[in-house]
Amino acid sequence: MEKRKVIIIGSGPAGYTAALYTSRANLEPLVIEGHEPGGQLTTTTEVDNFPGFPEGIMGPELMANMKKQTARFGTEYLSTHVTKVDLSKRPFHVVCENGKEFLAETLIISTGASAKYLGIPNEKELIGRGVSACATCDGFFYRNKVVHVVGGGDTAMEEATFLTKFASKVYIIHRRDTLRASKPMQQRAFDNPKIDFVWNSGVEEIIHDQTGVTAIRVKNYETGEETVRPTDGLFMGIGHKPNTDFLGGQIELDSHGFIKTKAGTPDTNVPGVFACGDVQDSYYRQAISAAGSGCMAAIRAERWMEDQH
Repeated sequence: MEKRKVIIIGSGPAGYTAALYTSRANLEPLVIEGHEPGGQLTTTTEVDNFPGFPEGIMGPELMANMKKQTARFGTEYLSTHVTKVDLSKRPFHVVCENGKEFLAETLIISTGASAKYLGIPNEKELIGRGVSACATCDGFFYRNKVVHVVGGGDTAMEEATFLTKFASKVYIIHRRDTLRASKPMQQRAFDNPKIDFVWNSGVEEIIHDQTGVTAIRVKNYETGEETVRPTDGLFMGIGHKPNTDFLGGQIELDSHGFIKTKAGTPDTNVPGVFACGDVQDSYYRQAISAAGSGCMAAIRAERWMEDQH
């Protein structure tokens, strides 16, 4: 079984940055990319908030550039998915979907968090063309437009409140008649004149043309009535699911399933295992903060290995 100094599980800005730093430190990292090489940014269009690109850059291009940069320093990539790990002893045992197995002195976990969607037709195909799960990323494109947000928790209230900086009107669609969000977040939304609520309702269909989303068909669960609501954008505010199932409960998670790291560090409760990016960050969830945490994880992994010898 092949043994590696560093295995990075997951890609995206965090994984690629961790690979860049560990490869430049001659640790010869192996990146196991997962089912979505490059992470969520590969499903977006224009990225305007990553420093260094004054004209913006397409998400897939940014990720391709990061990967190319790490390859220049000798990073190896494996296009498969990690199904399980054994963290009970070092070196750690990593099992992949394609049947390959590895031993690793250190692990860096950057598997991200997947935005939750409704499971209705065309929603994934319309990402970047009127469907979004990130107001911070895409809100700017909806200046003076009408948008709808689905959800009733803190995520939905945060998304809707942020969108009022740009949109002319924001409607929150919630399947119940009361919100799950914290009271301060609820009050902020109720007090915002740009926000209105569509209660006891859910989105049944996304209506679109060649340019993207034009309207949504909404069903009222109390009356059964369906209405078509014109909209320029539909934002999913139903939260994110951290990609941690493969860990099998061996690493400490918070109440929402995100990996817990020691304050100000990428250290998990298992010595030699570090976490970076959205899998341990339920607050910022930005490409630049993920990249920064990838740098931290790489430097910690390098220094931790030095301390073992």
